[in-house]
Amino acid sequence: MNSYLRAPNDIYRKSQEMIEHDIDVSGFDDDMQDVAIRMIHACGDVDVGVDIAYSAGAASVGRTALAKGCPILVDVEMVSHGIIRKRLAQHNPVVCTLNDARTPAKADELGTTRSAAALEFWGDWLDGSVVVIGNAPTALFHLIQGILDGRFAKPALIVACPVGFVGAMESKETLIALAGDLGVPYITLRGRRGGSAIAASALNALAKKGITQ
Repeated sequence: MNSYLRAPNDIYRKSQEMIEHDIDVSGFDDDMQDVAIRMIHACGDVDVGVDIAYSAGAASVGRTALAKGCPILVDVEMVSHGIIRKRLAQHNPVVCTLNDARTPAKADELGTTRSAAALEFWGDWLDGSVVVIGNAPTALFHLIQGILDGRFAKPALIVACPVGFVGAMESKETLIALAGDLGVPYITLRGRRGGSAIAASALNALAKKGITQ
């Protein structure tokens, strides 16, 4: 019982050493290696690396946007809670409109989930932002459609890690397939896996390299 690691940074460093020993991140672009490591660390599954997909230069674009103080727009509060604020050197605002008082009525009007309807209230925050979706496939579908229709401004980067059995895989494959039409860089995790912790971990790696706090 006295042999386990207690100090947070020691735990993170040991985790990073184990990840680097168990996986080869040399296949990732240089700017994506820290992001991949952080995502793998978040789920404790080295096999997840094969499903990480991204557009060329996406991580660099995200880091530049964050360094300029862009808003971070998230689909659910759990993503917001997973973002380490002290990594945000520019004190970037983290915005979640899921619990906006207007969202339930908008969801009824549109015939969709609250997570998707909440995007209707991102407004001026969206242009040049970093969007992080960690839960709802409907939110990612709605974002893609809104950008294609010209109703939504383009974010600087989309981090897309919706999770689940209905629509999660399809929403991410749609993002990859339509990336050229959208004109927005992306980082995503293919398949059914995902979730708020993985999505937030990718953002945290963009904000500051390495997995230590």
